[in-house]
Amino acid sequence: MQITAIATQTHEEVYRVTDAATGLLGFIAVHSTTLGPAAGGLRMRTYRDEAEALEDVLRLSRGMSLKNAAADLPLGGGKAVILGDPAREKTPELLRAMGRAVESLKGRYWTAEDMGMSTDDMGVLAGETGFVAGLAGGAFASGDPSPVTAKGVFNAIRLSAARRLGSADLAGRRVALQGLGHVGGALATLLHGAGARLIVSDIDAARTARAAGSLGAEVVPGEMIHAAEAEIFAPCAIGAILNPRSIPELRASIVAGAANNQLATPEDGRVLHARGILYAPDFVANGGGIINVAAEILRIADRGPWVEQKLAALDATLGAVFDTARRENRAPSDVAEAVAEARIRAEAA
Repeated sequence: MQITAIATQTHEEVYRVTDAATGLLGFIAVHSTTLGPAAGGLRMRTYRDEAEALEDVLRLSRGMSLKNAAADLPLGGGKAVILGDPAREKTPELLRAMGRAVESLKGRYWTAEDMGMSTDDMGVLAGETGFVAGLAGGAFASGDPSPVTAKGVFNAIRLSAARRLGSADLAGRRVALQGLGHVGGALATLLHGAGARLIVSDIDAARTARAAGSLGAEVVPGEMIHAAEAEIFAPCAIGAILNPRSIPELRASIVAGAANNQLATPEDGRVLHARGILYAPDFVANGGGIINVAAEILRIADRGPWVEQKLAALDATLGAVFDTARRENRAPSDVAEAVAEARIRAEAA
């Protein structure tokens, strides 16, 4: 296995990780350890090339710094990615090699489940490193973080509806949900239970078929989901979905979802605000998963109440962001970043 440091002016540490024997090619990025050890999931997906994967890990790791700060966790921001199709190329040997790479950072980075990964996969990594969370078993095991992420996003959608639509009641509200993976699927179930009318898309036709059958969801092509006629758009797939091409086509008055890095650029958050679309900043709305994982990293004995308390505090933070954005006529995305960065600066002082 070869771990090569990559020069960076924006992050504390960035590494290219390869292992010829297993076919591993990936990156680990540590954005900040100001608040504590960097924490963020490991994802595996097909990228166009290494440049796209590197850009993704850099953006995601910075997002984790903001997310952990917004959730008031004593953790910094980090992320890891593996290039490849998890359905065809993920093997125990490849995961163990990545586990050894994580171990080489000696606790400066903690990994966990993300796109293309499962709790079983985290168990494989745990055979090579102690710096992994989201495990299925053990004294402080937190398991799959997806349901808690979904719950946090559901709370953010209700809060956004209360602010923008006048009521947190989602009965009869149309929600266009992009992505029915671990988090998106759990969110769809919560929304259906609240009486929402679902419009869904996913690259996996089996997932949309299940949502249509069990949740009564309307299925639309992925390239049309952002433009669906709905009050709420919930992006729960890959990032940069909110961009100069998609934003003019939005019909929703609220955007609140689980995907990381939903804005292609900071300016896109300001464009949403100028259009009167209420955007729940992703790193606040989707913080439930890292809260759940943090309980494992921090060895919280009574995890359930601690997680619920942190979720409630996250709701309060989002509410305060909305209040400030309205009072100062600023984009919620800009306000949320300022809140998170202020918490990091306060710790560094």
